[in-house]
Amino acid sequence: MKKFALISVSDKRGIVDFTKSLLKFGYEILATGNTAKLLLQNQIPVKEVSELTGFPEIFEGRVKTLHPKIFGGILFRRDNPDDKIQAEENSIVPIDIVCVNLYPFVQTIQKDNVSLDEIIENIDIGGPSLVRAAAKNYQYVSILTSPDQYEKFLSELEQGNISDKTRKELAVAAFSYTSNYDTHIANYLEHRFEIEKSHIRINEKLNRNLRYGENPHQSAKVFGNFDEYFEVFHGKEISYNNILDLVAAVELCEELGDNACTIIKHNNAAGAAIGSFPLDAYMKALKCDPVSAFGGIVAFNNEVDEKTAEKLNEIFLEIVCAPSFSEDALKILKKKKDRRLIRKLQTINAPGLSVRSIPGGLLVQDKDLVTLNKESLQIVTNRKPTEKELEDLTFAWIVAKHTKSNAIVFAKDKATLGVGAGQMSRIDSAKIAYMKAQEHGLDLANSVAASDAFFPFADGLLEIIKCGATAVIQPGGSVRDQEVIDAANQNNITMVFTGIRHFKH
Repeated sequence: MKKFALISVSDKRGIVDFTKSLLKFGYEILATGNTAKLLLQNQIPVKEVSELTGFPEIFEGRVKTLHPKIFGGILFRRDNPDDKIQAEENSIVPIDIVCVNLYPFVQTIQKDNVSLDEIIENIDIGGPSLVRAAAKNYQYVSILTSPDQYEKFLSELEQGNISDKTRKELAVAAFSYTSNYDTHIANYLEHRFEIEKSHIRINEKLNRNLRYGENPHQSAKVFGNFDEYFEVFHGKEISYNNILDLVAAVELCEELGDNACTIIKHNNAAGAAIGSFPLDAYMKALKCDPVSAFGGIVAFNNEVDEKTAEKLNEIFLEIVCAPSFSEDALKILKKKKDRRLIRKLQTINAPGLSVRSIPGGLLVQDKDLVTLNKESLQIVTNRKPTEKELEDLTFAWIVAKHTKSNAIVFAKDKATLGVGAGQMSRIDSAKIAYMKAQEHGLDLANSVAASDAFFPFADGLLEIIKCGATAVIQPGGSVRDQEVIDAANQNNITMVFTGIRHFKH
């Protein structure tokens, strides 16, 4: 009996050599449109699908494989007597290999100035149907959807046949492939047509296995396009906790702007600063909490130079991340064989969703990308902030936004002096920030302070004043705002309301 393989691919990498190999194993080749043309150009005998079906491709290729002779050849059960009789009666031949990948929808929507018509034409119809049909009939049919599968498949074919295990693996990969494709289409059209979201669709390919998760007894994986944002080019394999802290460091660093440096430990800032140049920023950030910085993650917005690298090598750091490193800096930094060096390849603070798992589903929200608008700030006290105080208040506010609630951040000269994070009481956060500053010889006198949420009572503000701050920034919005404002005026400090809350749980 003749053996048929159906080939219809938009990604033509390796398809000529793959098809030539199938010929050696006795398969006759069915192909469509441009795939058939390519194979014929390479002297590969091909029967076009329209030749088998007796029906032409129509509507500029919109309909070419949607025919009973094609889907019957894929779907009929080879060991079912009735199916075999019906196949014979209808001149349906078995198609045992289906090699299909889909129109480049994702690549199309990423093009500049692409029209909606072009996008719609790159929504594949017959392709996903072929893939799903072959995957459904995996007991008899092998479905290949990626050039990456060809080598292993041909190696097994050389051994005599394709194992049941391999066909099952290919089927699962095929359903995952079409599912991912449909996810991109639905997400794009939902946004393009301004349709309210009724489903959350997350469909990402495995990027890498990690050694373990937060703890050694937890398994962990990375899915998606992590490598499009970060290049880990030196040091040990990156871990689950490393990735979480890396993202926290870079998100804060990006928002602080040019010549910023952040030092992150357990998702909170052990130090953050804006300097005149990277080394200046790093030294200012390190002063905040050099003890906690040990084993931390350091991120820069600017190139790391030789002098900065020498300072970085003075303590143990898990990661140094920057958009670039000078050659002399790399010679120094690579002396630490285990420390990870990472290039940031593109900005990560972009609109999107934040997703967390909960029993029975997901908790989804927009990313917190709101920035401070100085024009909308409300100065609520008798004393007005100076321009320098406003700069420091803005700086402290950004750091507080990226610090676990309840958060209190003391700062001066665009550098953190003390950070209190993740406490049940805002007063405790202030006390911890003060204690940390004292431990490292930092004076909070005439500093500024930021609170990620309003003060429900005046006691939180009074604690901050007692620590030495003379300017405070907070959202406002408490029913006792006036009580808090009165306390600020009685102590002759300046206070600014933002009208924005930045809880981070």
